[in-house]
Amino acid sequence: MNTINLNHIIDQVVKDKGIDRAVLVDALEQAVLSAANKKYRNTRDLEAHYNADIGEVEVFEFVTVVEEVENSYQEIDLSEAREIDPDVQVGDSLGMKMDASNFSRIAAQTAKQVIIQKVREAEREGVYDEFKDRVGELVNGIVRRYERGDLIVDLGRAEALLPHREQVPRENYRQGDRVRAYISEVRMATKGPQVILSRTHPGLLSELFRLEVPEIAEGIVEIKAVAREPGSRAKIAVVSHDPDVDPIGACVGMRGARVQNVVSELRGEKIDIINWTPDIARFACSALAPAEVTRVYVDNEEESMEIIVPDDQLSLAIGKKGQNVRLAAKLTNWRIDIVSETRAAEAELEELTGGGSASDKDKDDEPATEELLLSDLSAKEAIELIKAADDLQSIQSAIEGESRVTVLRAYESKVAELTEAGNTNQG
Repeated sequence: MNTINLNHIIDQVVKDKGIDRAVLVDALEQAVLSAANKKYRNTRDLEAHYNADIGEVEVFEFVTVVEEVENSYQEIDLSEAREIDPDVQVGDSLGMKMDASNFSRIAAQTAKQVIIQKVREAEREGVYDEFKDRVGELVNGIVRRYERGDLIVDLGRAEALLPHREQVPRENYRQGDRVRAYISEVRMATKGPQVILSRTHPGLLSELFRLEVPEIAEGIVEIKAVAREPGSRAKIAVVSHDPDVDPIGACVGMRGARVQNVVSELRGEKIDIINWTPDIARFACSALAPAEVTRVYVDNEEESMEIIVPDDQLSLAIGKKGQNVRLAAKLTNWRIDIVSETRAAEAELEELTGGGSASDKDKDDEPATEELLLSDLSAKEAIELIKAADDLQSIQSAIEGESRVTVLRAYESKVAELTEAGNTNQG
């Protein structure tokens, strides 16, 4: 080892592996010290120091100067010590350089193993330090192989894992394909650092828009919320901090170029871009687009909403297999119930007229009023009761706003229905 200048080797390893020079020098010192201790079976007090001037790791044996030697491995006679250093005194510690070339082949092998281990540890720590602060970023990699459904992606300095659960179902990759993914997690495992990627994370959509839309990167337009059903559809809520900038127009781009680039990266995933507003009711209405909304009932305590839509808009508001309302609920982080106008009117009319039944009467064991027993009356009796002027006026006075017209229409429809049923029975 004395004949080899280690400076060049250290510089090459630092350059190739990206390891800090001080870490590698420390590894060399520990490796040589371990080899020396193994040769002398830990019977001597040894230290190893790297001499950068000559590119060599020097090993020093330290002994204590005594008048009478009892332990020849750790002590030295005063007269013998003064041959090395004339100024030495009893009790001093004297360091003597050893010939590292005398180490055995086994000791040298031990040194090699320690160096390799230290280099690996330094590489792992370097990878972890590099990626631990990059959670939430997009990275580009090359597909290397599949392992039990998980995808191994080469990021250059490290291999990342794209788990099966984080892959979009209809996306397929082959070895050598390039893939862009979102760093969702970086953790230190027993085998080294693990970089976990995702193609399903909502952050992927946010970062793609940040790359495509300069207004988002500059902070003029802000992404407030994202909801995705990966591979199918997504909704993104944006707001502009500049009154002269349209947030939706900025995200769509000229002739839809910006949003189309994002859609292409997500392999055809449809994206709805909506305006964000602090008014939760208006925000929910926008989130249900393209469906139209008649009115909204908000329960702040339960963080839930009942949204009334026209009958012909019900299926559009709910979406295929409930997708539209499900995404809207994720986007607002509120529970949303969709009800048609007809169903809402029936529920309001039932509430205003009591809506009871014979079973309710028996359960409560109280005499029921005629209003609670509309369903049990004959058609002729029901017609006469509903047509009563006082009842109609009470309903009109109890209803206000848009719901008044809707409920009155349902009321008139009910009267017509009962009239027709009465005429049929009389006939």
